[in-house]
Amino acid sequence: MANTSLTAYQKVSNYLNFSKLYNEFLLQITYLSQIEEAIAALRDGKFVLVHDDKGREDEIDMVIAAEHVRPQHVATMRNDAGGLLCLAIANEITVKLGLVYMHDIIQSLSNINPIFSKLTSGKSPYGDKPSFSIAVNHRDTYTGITDVDRALTISKMAEVCKEIDSSGIDEFAKNFRAPGHIPILIASKGLLQERMGHTELCIYLTQLARLIPAAAICEMLDSTTHRALPASKAKEYADKSGIPFLEAGQLKTYTKAA
Repeated sequence: MANTSLTAYQKVSNYLNFSKLYNEFLLQITYLSQIEEAIAALRDGKFVLVHDDKGREDEIDMVIAAEHVRPQHVATMRNDAGGLLCLAIANEITVKLGLVYMHDIIQSLSNINPIFSKLTSGKSPYGDKPSFSIAVNHRDTYTGITDVDRALTISKMAEVCKEIDSSGIDEFAKNFRAPGHIPILIASKGLLQERMGHTELCIYLTQLARLIPAAAICEMLDSTTHRALPASKAKEYADKSGIPFLEAGQLKTYTKAA
């Protein structure tokens, strides 16, 4: 009787283990399919929505590869997302351009104004320091804020990134001015191994897509609650608009499996 019970227990245990492995396998396949869909969208000059994490900012960003940005894309981000339109760039490129974090720039001025050191003390409510650097305009823009102007600045910065090992640095110095209307975000060197912000998530996606590692990103806001757009509403928008929706956890899992 004892042997029969033990055999039955082993069968149930084996079945449960198999079911767990099978469900994990299906989940991995789903993640892979969704990531591949997002990669294809970026390559085609389309948007992707990326949710960082409930335990972090808990925000969804509208994302597009910088090299594909045109005025109509800026208009869509302005109207449908509504947050701050920024340009995320890979760390190795910002190093070559000599860009530094705005936090460090302000901190370095504390000997001129001691208040600056207080402004930069501590961390953000979501746990780490923002990735902001300087904000720029291309010199061929007028005010720098229109859809046409911002698209020009972003697309020309993508060209700088592409030519970073040849003419990019000179082009940046010659053809851009600061301050401007496109804030640059510096991705951490280790990307998702170091920081799970939208900056890193989006640059990782551009690398997977084998595009120039620069992305225009904009937070999605809710005009009803006047807060960040919740994931449920963002998913509805994504489904309605045919835009891929990714969770940070999916990309983190993908990096471990890669």
